[in-house]
Amino acid sequence: MTAPSTTAGGPVLRRLSRPFAALAAAALPAGYVGAVDPNTPGHYPLCPFRQATGWWCPGCGGLRCVHALTRGEFTAALHDNLLAVVLFGILGVLWVRWAFAALTGGPAPRVEMGPARLVALGLVLLAFTVLRNVPAGVHLAPPAV
Repeated sequence: MTAPSTTAGGPVLRRLSRPFAALAAAALPAGYVGAVDPNTPGHYPLCPFRQATGWWCPGCGGLRCVHALTRGEFTAALHDNLLAVVLFGILGVLWVRWAFAALTGGPAPRVEMGPARLVALGLVLLAFTVLRNVPAGVHLAPPAV
């Protein structure tokens, strides 16, 4: 009996297929946003939360943030949506852990989103929303288009 092949086409590529499919699923829309400038009016719909309330939602500036990141403009991305940059960083670290586990044949890392973490995430989103809409947090709001 022979060991399973770990050469090209073997289990390594099969194990890496899911992390790379997820990477492609994120990279394709990011590439589109990188190519079609959200700073130019008319390409993307307006935020319904902003239209209804006049407040910046936690996602406002997210497309401009992605556009800036695809161009290597990290400072502009931070200004457009600081929370999105932080979340993209966390997702990037989680993806690297997943890809490494797939590469080495280890178990995929798990992120448990129990009630406490969901409440904490909700509070972070609420705090970010409120802070970017008050005068003290004006630096967290994206530039108006």
